[in-house]
Amino acid sequence: MGDVVGRQVVLEALRSGREINKILVAKGPRQGSIREILAIAKEQGIVVQEVERSILDKLSEGANHQGVLAQMSGVSYVELEDLLSRQGKSDWAPFLILLDGIQDPHNLGSILRSGEAMGIDGVIIPKRRAVPVTQTVMKASAGAANYVPVCRVGNVATTIDILKKAGYWIVGADMAGDSCFSQDLTGPIALVIGSEGSGLSRLVKEKCDFLSSVPMRGAINSLNASVAAALLMFEVLRQRSLS
Repeated sequence: MGDVVGRQVVLEALRSGREINKILVAKGPRQGSIREILAIAKEQGIVVQEVERSILDKLSEGANHQGVLAQMSGVSYVELEDLLSRQGKSDWAPFLILLDGIQDPHNLGSILRSGEAMGIDGVIIPKRRAVPVTQTVMKASAGAANYVPVCRVGNVATTIDILKKAGYWIVGADMAGDSCFSQDLTGPIALVIGSEGSGLSRLVKEKCDFLSSVPMRGAINSLNASVAAALLMFEVLRQRSLS
């Protein structure tokens, strides 16, 4: 990923310490958070270039840039081994999100945003047939992608086997599962979220230790992938806060 756009996202990128090559700012009055961005950039020695707004329009590819764009050095994905080595260093049981083929960047961004708020330890995504961390993902995550470690793996099923050996319970989000309210979600968990269209793949579902669902009473008995992920993450948070 080369660029991130929007005032809040650029601010979060600056605060997180990620490497930024250059910041582009639209010509004209500089008010509010733009001033804060420029002050932090100056403090960190980051080059700031003033450009016409039309240039930002082109570079942002339709995203709402709010007059500022940061050219990043690229996403630093973490290795699975490094992600697992960070676990067990707090009283909070390890909590990972494993995405089985999420293709909508807005869903990935939303999951990262919710996950950061719920205190997850990282997100694992497949290298193929799934969206990577793009500019749109960064924007949708409201900067949370700067704080949540993201790991890309070649094979989700193989990764599940590795997580099981590391002591994780593999919990699949699926409407056929039991209610999340009746399950114990306080231990080390890897919550698996399926793709927008078909949900969990057959092999991944078979490898899950158990399936978990969100109880619903309405006529529409399905949820957007990122919404289901957020609700299940909150239930994990709720249970652990009470235990």
